[in-house]
Amino acid sequence: MSMDHYYLLGRSGLRVSRLSLGTMNFGVEGFHAAYGKTEEEARPIFGRYLESGGNFIDTADFYTAGRSETILGNLIAEAKVRERVVLTTKYTNSVDPGDPNAGGNGRKHMIRAVEASLRRLRTDYIDLFLLHTWDRITPVEEVMRTFDDLTTAGKIRYAGLSDVPAWYAARAQTHAEANSLVPVISLQLPYSLVGRTIEQEHVAMGQSLGLGITAWSPLAGGFLTGKYRQSDEGVTGKGRLGDAGASGFTWTDRDWRVLKALEKVADHLGVTMAQVAVNWVATQPGIGSAIIGASSADQLDSNLAALDFEIPAELRASLDEASAVPLRPMSVYGMFTPAYQNWLISPGAKVGDKPAGYAPNVLNWTE
Repeated sequence: MSMDHYYLLGRSGLRVSRLSLGTMNFGVEGFHAAYGKTEEEARPIFGRYLESGGNFIDTADFYTAGRSETILGNLIAEAKVRERVVLTTKYTNSVDPGDPNAGGNGRKHMIRAVEASLRRLRTDYIDLFLLHTWDRITPVEEVMRTFDDLTTAGKIRYAGLSDVPAWYAARAQTHAEANSLVPVISLQLPYSLVGRTIEQEHVAMGQSLGLGITAWSPLAGGFLTGKYRQSDEGVTGKGRLGDAGASGFTWTDRDWRVLKALEKVADHLGVTMAQVAVNWVATQPGIGSAIIGASSADQLDSNLAALDFEIPAELRASLDEASAVPLRPMSVYGMFTPAYQNWLISPGAKVGDKPAGYAPNVLNWTE
């Protein structure tokens, strides 16, 4: 359960754990209050993550109306680990309804947000500062210039994006490169066995342009834990997804087939469904880290054990097949498949990028 292996995040020198601690449930105020934890309840979760060797902490100014950041600031100061942890926070969502500049991606709000986050987190810098959600209207040039200014001012160390279209992230990165601005090194996106659409563009874009993907909701809001079941009345099970109509989630027949395949693999390996689901996400191409949350230290222990085993190739193939995103007829993505390319682009020839072993992994330990 030790997480003493760290990897570079994107095209940067920042070393992070493969499992990041999500703290959206730290606090009992605001939007996420229904399943929130008080500071006293959050303390053992935070402590256990540090004890395991984890160093990558994720929060946002919006989480529990800012209380998540406040609790984290207190816990980090109490444990005296500010220099040890890689602290990530995000901005975009409104902090003052009715004020048009109290939300969005613009410079005025970004600077206001980072100053407020610094106060709540009780620190003078943020390791990784993310745009939380694309607001559809702010010029990307303004966003990247402000990231650069905040880095120059020493308020942030690295910049990143979250929940944006692939074309936007590509535009942001190429603008930064062309104008000698600080690049973005991370892209936070939802990714799970029942939500693989980022594979169509985001993953390859991140690999090509140096953005390490941090995957949020690898358990699909708890669906992939196996505690929910299908019934004539809909979803049954104890938890927020089991509240008829209250969760806002809908699950397809395909999702339930994925759940059955996941259960088979977990039973075969003698581990939990949640552990397999997290392992699958964390070891997918382009993924720098998977964000895990917990309602208790024991639950965190179970989630951290997700990387204590490997999913054998044949079992991984069964998960891949069950969860594959179906290609729609006449989809442009169908033209990028090996079948199409072998048929029309390279018929009669075996063409690839680079041979196996062309760029072996650089490790400073012996496996």
